[in-house]
Amino acid sequence: MGTVNGDSAAGLVVSFGEMLIDFVPTVSGVSLAEAPGFLKAPGGAPANVAIAVARLGGLCAFVGKLGDDEFGRMLAAILRENGVDDSGVTFDTGARTALAFVTLRADGEREFMFYRNPSADMLLTEAELNLDLIRKATVFHYGSISLITEPCRSAHLKAMEVAKETGALLSYDPNLRLPLWSSAAEARKQILSIWDQADIIKVSDVELEFLTGQDSVEDEVAMQLWRPTLKLLLVTLGEKGCKYYTEDFHGIVESFAVKQIDTTGAGDAFVGALLRRIVQDQSVLQDEKRLRELLRFSNACGAITTTKKGAIPSLPNASEAMQLLESASDMLA
Repeated sequence: MGTVNGDSAAGLVVSFGEMLIDFVPTVSGVSLAEAPGFLKAPGGAPANVAIAVARLGGLCAFVGKLGDDEFGRMLAAILRENGVDDSGVTFDTGARTALAFVTLRADGEREFMFYRNPSADMLLTEAELNLDLIRKATVFHYGSISLITEPCRSAHLKAMEVAKETGALLSYDPNLRLPLWSSAAEARKQILSIWDQADIIKVSDVELEFLTGQDSVEDEVAMQLWRPTLKLLLVTLGEKGCKYYTEDFHGIVESFAVKQIDTTGAGDAFVGALLRRIVQDQSVLQDEKRLRELLRFSNACGAITTTKKGAIPSLPNASEAMQLLESASDMLA
């Protein structure tokens, strides 16, 4: 079992939440009903982020619960194979690993159908948390899917509390999946219920519109999500790049023109790249020039991920990201 020892834990990212299997049609641009067959692809945003960090050479651990079944054991093995510490993973003998059927429409966007009633990830309890591992985190990252039902919700809140107490930076990507919530109003309420505790928050343009109720990504709309407790608020704009907001400065960083095949995991690659660098040097959050360079790197990682099918296989390593950055700067020269 891959573990992080105490000596090497400086700069550890711990990612908390769900890991599941996406079933993706063998052909693009069809509805789930029309799909002739499906390929299984490991997924779940917090797990993707963990692997994204590790692929870029960072130290990362994943905390969550899987079913004690073929798929759950397969997912734990995938974490280990990708250099992610899985000592925070537990297995449930009574519930299955979550499944999601995901179809890529002709435009490359996704539609979801979930099998979670209940799945193992929802049944993680406070008592099952590897608190020693969480206390080693320099950055503790999470989403909102783990807030939907008990007991996982209480485990999520406890893990955040312990990470914060031991001085970790808290990173939050709500990763909205509306079909999993009882209502849109409940999703909005619960996603915002932990807003004030985060140091870094990343939302997509779609999530910004959902959370503010305004069909706009203008600065005054984004600033409705700003809190004085935040160190960095990011709004990702897909192929248009990302906007950033800190206490002292804000701006936009452009992305890269690439041939998109599948947007799955692009946001997770972006977050993984961001956390990989922040964990090395948090002062980048106060230096606009260096922050812009970091976001350019993160945009590159997100863009590369869209050029291949599936999230985990398409997450880039550092040399692939640097190659894209260099070829883009060569074109500008």
